[in-house]
Amino acid sequence: MIQRRKTRKVRVGDRFIGGDATVLVQSMSNKKTKDVEGVLKQTQELKEAGCELVRVTVNTPEAVDALTAIVKGSPLPICADVHFDYKMALAAIKAGVHKVRINPGNIGGKEKVKLVVSAAKDRGIPIRIGVNSGSIEKRLLEKYGHPTHEAAVESALGQARLLEKLEFHDIVISVKFSSALNTILTYDLLSEKCDYPLHLGVTEAGTKFPGTVKSSIAFGSLLSRGIGDTIRVSLTDDPVEEVKVAFEILKGLEIRAHGPILISCPTCGRTEIDLIPLTKKVEEKLAEFKEPLKVAVMGCVVNGPGEAVEADVGITGGNGVGIVFRKGKVVCKVKEEGLFNALFEEIDKIIAGKNGEKGGRFSPLTRLRSPPLRKSISMTILAIR
Repeated sequence: MIQRRKTRKVRVGDRFIGGDATVLVQSMSNKKTKDVEGVLKQTQELKEAGCELVRVTVNTPEAVDALTAIVKGSPLPICADVHFDYKMALAAIKAGVHKVRINPGNIGGKEKVKLVVSAAKDRGIPIRIGVNSGSIEKRLLEKYGHPTHEAAVESALGQARLLEKLEFHDIVISVKFSSALNTILTYDLLSEKCDYPLHLGVTEAGTKFPGTVKSSIAFGSLLSRGIGDTIRVSLTDDPVEEVKVAFEILKGLEIRAHGPILISCPTCGRTEIDLIPLTKKVEEKLAEFKEPLKVAVMGCVVNGPGEAVEADVGITGGNGVGIVFRKGKVVCKVKEEGLFNALFEEIDKIIAGKNGEKGGRFSPLTRLRSPPLRKSISMTILAIR
């Protein structure tokens, strides 16, 4: 069990960040904010994927005008992303957003920051201080020579102190780099110097594959040591993909259960079934399920079910024959072409059993005679060859 770092707790709409709240998953709409219908459609898609907070860009008068309708129609709390113009932040707060993200250092001076803080305080919403490697103040760049993790932390804490002087403490901090290593170093240092909840992110992480790798490295290192209260995986892709990756990271660290966990072997010369397309087909179907099941798709008698003994349900096979197993024990034998349906018939039974219902979403199968449940998978396959 990972011991979470103790932080302050802030409310964002009907959600919480920090304290004893679970790690919250968020994303950002890539629609023009003036496109109310497009933003709301995407927000609903993000909610269905598990997202818990959506950030929208507030950079034009048209974006401001759209905010009231977006906040009213959104199934998720809305965070306004504001740069440079304090008036945009004030207008967003007035429109009812649940959180505002600003960089106090570039919002227009102390008096203007004071106005934004006063408005946030009146509405009871938090402010996220967002510092990126490209937004560090010139004096700090001169001090450190370039955008170092020390410079980013000093910038963020300086801005937090500005809000503290205004008696405002509902603060979340993010300090992002495009480098996974710099991200880790920055949040490590920041976590030692304050107790504000931290929003983790690797900025400009790239397309889905490299962005997933970078984010997994950074988040895995930090979250495994209890650092991080909310996360966004930044990808040059559909925001729904960001949410999927975020939950895979959290599931991999056993921080949050969110839908099935797929266990599958990498294939080798022992594989005797068409494993890769079968696994992809299973993965695609599992995306429809919300239940936190462990599902194994294994390719030979060595890996399954022995190495997948903790799976709630799994399949393996060879030489035209397939096996369905639960918790390492054989349930039935089927022909290889029936493995997919057999797996989901068994999943259906598990879910129905948990819900006190009868199964039946999948067609009944003509099964081969099942061996005794304690017989090993290898013996089972050998017996029917």
